[in-house]
Amino acid sequence: MLKCRNVWKKLAPLARASSTVCRQNVRRAGLPNGRIPARVPVAHMSTGPTGGGGENHLYVLLVGAACLGGGIYAYQTIKGDQQRYQDRINEISSRSQKAATEEPTTPIQSEPPAVKASKTEAVPEPETQAAPSPEEPSPPVPDVELAAAPSETAEPPPADEPVVEAPQEEAAEPPAARVVEEADEPVVEAPPEEAAEPPAARVVEEEQSPPSEPSPAELTEPPPAPVVESEPTAAAAAESPSAEPPEPQPEVVAVSGVDSTPASLKVPSHTPYLLIGGGTASFAAARSIRARDPGAKVLIVTDEPDLPYMRPPLSKELWFSDDPSVTETLRFKQWNGKERSIYFQPASFYINPEELDSAENGGVAVLTGKKVVQMDVRGNKVKLDDETEISYDKCLIATGGVPRNLQVIERAGEEVTQKTTLFRKIDDFKSLDKVTRNIKSITIIGGGFLGSELACALGRRSHESDLEVIQMYPEKGNMGKVLPEYLSNWTTEKVKREGVKVITEALVKSVTCKDDKLEIQLKDGRLVKTDHIVAAVGLEPNVDLAKSAGLEVDSDFGGYRVNAELQARSNIWVAGDAACFYDIRLGRRRVEHHDHAVVSGRLAGENMTGANKPYWHQSMFWSDLGPDVGYEAIGIVDSSLPTVGVFAKATAKDTPKAATEQSGTGIRSESETEDTATSPVASSTPAPAMEQHKDDYGKGVIFYLRDKVVVGIILWNVFNRMPIARKIIKDGEEHADLNEVAKLFNIHED
Repeated sequence: MLKCRNVWKKLAPLARASSTVCRQNVRRAGLPNGRIPARVPVAHMSTGPTGGGGENHLYVLLVGAACLGGGIYAYQTIKGDQQRYQDRINEISSRSQKAATEEPTTPIQSEPPAVKASKTEAVPEPETQAAPSPEEPSPPVPDVELAAAPSETAEPPPADEPVVEAPQEEAAEPPAARVVEEADEPVVEAPPEEAAEPPAARVVEEEQSPPSEPSPAELTEPPPAPVVESEPTAAAAAESPSAEPPEPQPEVVAVSGVDSTPASLKVPSHTPYLLIGGGTASFAAARSIRARDPGAKVLIVTDEPDLPYMRPPLSKELWFSDDPSVTETLRFKQWNGKERSIYFQPASFYINPEELDSAENGGVAVLTGKKVVQMDVRGNKVKLDDETEISYDKCLIATGGVPRNLQVIERAGEEVTQKTTLFRKIDDFKSLDKVTRNIKSITIIGGGFLGSELACALGRRSHESDLEVIQMYPEKGNMGKVLPEYLSNWTTEKVKREGVKVITEALVKSVTCKDDKLEIQLKDGRLVKTDHIVAAVGLEPNVDLAKSAGLEVDSDFGGYRVNAELQARSNIWVAGDAACFYDIRLGRRRVEHHDHAVVSGRLAGENMTGANKPYWHQSMFWSDLGPDVGYEAIGIVDSSLPTVGVFAKATAKDTPKAATEQSGTGIRSESETEDTATSPVASSTPAPAMEQHKDDYGKGVIFYLRDKVVVGIILWNVFNRMPIARKIIKDGEEHADLNEVAKLFNIHED
């Protein structure tokens, strides 16, 4: 009809032109007779005087031809549309028939529901079965039978039902028998005295299996009773019964001669809350989601084999443990003497992923050893490294980061990389602990937080063994990028007293392996020989999902760019090391510390449940050089900024050990992040003059300034005062005398 309308639009101007010609002819014919053209009857248009009739006949022919042609075209178009519609309907209806005819080419019948019904209604009686005795070795089981037998366990049928296991010449009649007999090999049946139980067990497994043979993609999401049609081997057949331990195992498994392996975990196809990454930020978000939505179902997907755990003890307290089995228990004593595990919660806190869908009160499930490799933002789903797809309603990306390595080490070859550790995970701790017990020398490259903590920890161990510990870095002193020069030099001497050989201003030129020793050539010509290297040179945010998800990565700081609510998209949040957020006081930043992971994960979890809160919290970080020296910091702490330090004499209470004894926790941020500072009271004790260059820096406060405004604060051996520091930075005011500001921290009180 649309085409007819287009044809008429083309013919209409021609028809209107013909009509105009007719009217003009009538007017010319009427004027000589003294008639008014407007009064000429319409009937005279076709019977006027000689000279005007030809055009009228042409007009009638054109209009008639147009109408006739349009009608014929419309009729043919409608008829053709009806024919195409009918052909399409026939094609769609024939698809199921084609699929039904093609399916029998697979090892199993295409209609397992019918097989189920037959087997449920007709179970062979023990008297009519010809089966070998338990002592006789069973004949080889056909592949098809092995694929079906594991899924034949359980619900006892009535004992008086007819027999399905027909002889071979009658196998063409019952579909259930055809599946077993197709391979032209004998059927393995239980002996008569045991036939009443195993056949009963076989029916339930069939009911639990999917109605049709799963595709390879579906096999990556194992159903409650794993189906192995796509790989019908004896080993696969042995796996299925183990998925249902309460049920008796079929006899065919016992004679297969293959050890059974545990069935793989069923992955939920959908979860309301999906958390990518199994670190501190993910756990904090899960706990926050459950606090606001007690019935929430949360799934954490992590590529690590471990449940969520805290990372700081990996480079601190675990190394000072006296327990020789600490690498197995992962329990440690805090500086206050209390013992705890590195894991946030025991395994009993979580529910199994396959139970998440059916959990009445929700819960938190952790899918370990799985990596999200692709993210479909529009479709609200992700793909795992085994091709499994999981859809979600809300998603958090907390993928953290990966340790950086030196390019000279990456280019040095396999021999060097095998003797190099990039420290980040539990496996790295276990491996480094084992290495340090079997070598004579180890070199730590890096003078930052991680490198300095590991150097002090291994230095303590060197007192008990002949281990040589070397730390090298390009700066002039330890923590040279963070601490002012005078404090960096003091810290360097502290590290040396722990038994560490420090090499400053060291730029690595090359690393080679000779005679099973690593030779580190520095650019100034110095040569260092060692057995093992620990590269602690920073962290690279993990933004592997940015490309597939279409998320923006910050070009200056790295990480996913998020708004004030930590959102990257309308239903996607980012927290932890991978989030590049905007600080209303200090500008856009990215922070790689435990407390930031706790706070950002908690806020992201709240916003995922509808809180819509902005991120304003100033996160802190801390580092301990053993149990006697530690510091906490907040804001921008950069040694290139102007600094003002106020120090006082330390007492026995001014150590990390004493601080944890007072707070009751070794992870100090867990206690301080809940506190707020409203109106700090300054100490009335008179403060001494600023002591920026005194040799003994017992305790003090270091202020970092930008445009005369405090943007960062380090509390040196001053603990449980972080809310005050946070308030000073939040106020953003200029201070004429920072010595007076230091009184707020009560550093001059004994």
